[in-house]
Amino acid sequence: MSVHQKDIKRITTHVLRAMKEQGEKIAMLTAYDYSSARILDEAGIDVLLVGDSASNVMAGHETTLPITLDQMIYHAQSVVRGVKRALVVVDLPFGSYQGDSKKALASAIRIMKESGAHAVKLEGGEEIKDSIKRILSAGVPVMGHLGLTPQSIYKFGTYVVRAKQEEEADILRKDIKLLEKWGCFGVVLEKIPATLAAEVSKTVAIPTIGIGGGPDTDGQVLVTHDLLGITKEFNPRFLRRYASLFDVIKEATEHYIKDVKANDFPSKKESY
Repeated sequence: MSVHQKDIKRITTHVLRAMKEQGEKIAMLTAYDYSSARILDEAGIDVLLVGDSASNVMAGHETTLPITLDQMIYHAQSVVRGVKRALVVVDLPFGSYQGDSKKALASAIRIMKESGAHAVKLEGGEEIKDSIKRILSAGVPVMGHLGLTPQSIYKFGTYVVRAKQEEEADILRKDIKLLEKWGCFGVVLEKIPATLAAEVSKTVAIPTIGIGGGPDTDGQVLVTHDLLGITKEFNPRFLRRYASLFDVIKEATEHYIKDVKANDFPSKKESY
């Protein structure tokens, strides 16, 4: 019997593990505000990621680096208020955990206490071992993130597919095993070859969530603004647009402007 039933009151890390064991795919999307979180949760989404992609789609920055911990907490608070069922995971932003495990723990605790979210996500493998282990030791669930790690964009210098070379693929194979060993409940695999994503997904018991990782990960994640077509400039191969809301919203706004200019809105029925 599928674990994805309406009578599940709350998706937990345990439920996600059971979904992997039963071969049921996990659906994950980003959310940054109350209204959209409420819609996505009501639609039955399994996991909502309060992503540092808010830096791009909400604030207009070129990269994810500028967003602060305070801003991430604000977005997470808004999302949690709109959710009844989904597991809410929050990205630890750039500079809040790298190189200082005590700062990493303090950042994670602030997110959990001030937002009411259910877990945090960190980018990287063995190089952030101390931060991951310290956060986990405090009882905070951690999701890992391997492959293309956008917070390291200036190190990579490009958003191209990662782990195509065997040396980098071997590091990823090792890192995902370490994340599982340390106690992470899942891991995002971003923009890596589909064959590698399929391979490593079978080597760990924890769920893998792909974004540009092919169809054989245990679940998928997309940025909601991309899926809905609110953004238009971002067109990677892995993105499927399910709507074109940029055009819908623009047309509705143009119609409103036209009605106001023509003194057609408000009408007598719309007046007191």
